[in-house]
Amino acid sequence: MDSFRLSDLDRATLQYKVTSKLREAILKGEFNMGDRLIQEEWAEKLGVSRMPIREALRQLEVEGLVKIEPRRGAIVTPISVEDIEEIYQLRALLEGKAVVMSLPNLDDDDIQELESLHLKMTKLRADDSDVEKYMELNNKFHQILRSGCPWRRIHGIIDTLWKGIPPYTPSLLINHVNDSMKEHEQMVQYVKENEPEKLEAVVKKHILRTRNNLIKVVSRQDENS
Repeated sequence: MDSFRLSDLDRATLQYKVTSKLREAILKGEFNMGDRLIQEEWAEKLGVSRMPIREALRQLEVEGLVKIEPRRGAIVTPISVEDIEEIYQLRALLEGKAVVMSLPNLDDDDIQELESLHLKMTKLRADDSDVEKYMELNNKFHQILRSGCPWRRIHGIIDTLWKGIPPYTPSLLINHVNDSMKEHEQMVQYVKENEPEKLEAVVKKHILRTRNNLIKVVSRQDENS
């Protein structure tokens, strides 16, 4: 656990790192259902005060990965197959609609940014040098793709669905990243060609393929627990 230690970071970065470490550990199956996350223990393991641990646990409760109970503290509630089904079916429907509505409002700068992000992800994938950076680029790619959608509420719902597991799927499904890259390339192509139906189809395929692979991961973890 010494490699987990976090120190000398500014408050915002520290909070992000602590939350990310705990979230990743839960999503990778390092805890069992019902395990307690004790603030003092994790503060010592990560080399931080209790405050960022407490704030991280509150965020993870919002994401459905822990439940904070009176007198027991934070209890791990790992993501289930049903959770994945719900999250990714909703994402497929809503993001498919959002990108179609976004497409007429994406300009040349947006297209250049999508191409640039795809290229950066390709280079990172070539040497597997920085999974966290890849996840950051991937998140930004999807945000730009739907940024032209004028419906404010659909963005809010999608942002909520993205909290928790979706940003971390590249680290959980490292063997499937090449499939994602091909789909990203198709998305850029259909944006450039102004093909809304094809764009919607590949976005849905991308999300539902991820769903299927995540279900396999979670099912294997359940079998081994």
